[in-house]
Amino acid sequence: MVISTTINEKEVRLKYTRGLEKFVRSNISYLKDPTFEFEIFKKRVKKTFEILKKIPHIRLNSTYPIALEKYVNLVLAILHIEKITEKQTEELQANLLKEANLLHKEKNKTRYKKDKHKNSSFNDGY
Repeated sequence: MVISTTINEKEVRLKYTRGLEKFVRSNISYLKDPTFEFEIFKKRVKKTFEILKKIPHIRLNSTYPIALEKYVNLVLAILHIEKITEKQTEELQANLLKEANLLHKEKNKTRYKKDKHKNSSFNDGY
């Protein structure tokens, strides 16, 4: 008796999105470290990318997962940098943190609701 299992596309997409989030969280935590060193960061990116490569890639439609994927590609682009000065390292760290904050903002954008009746609030005439 053979039981065939098919992985649902939603499950694959969720697994891929969670893998991207894990990659991003791991690298952001080191970016926030006050003793940031570029070479160690490159090694850490390579290590976390090896884990991400094991997850099958799937096309994403939502804005947050697409932004996650763009951030991962941005981080992976730094692997090609050979020599970098200390000033450039600080700029790179600041830019990656800025992009990470924008990514976090994109994730939380759907959590907050706008006040529907803001203009019709109680007005007692004074």
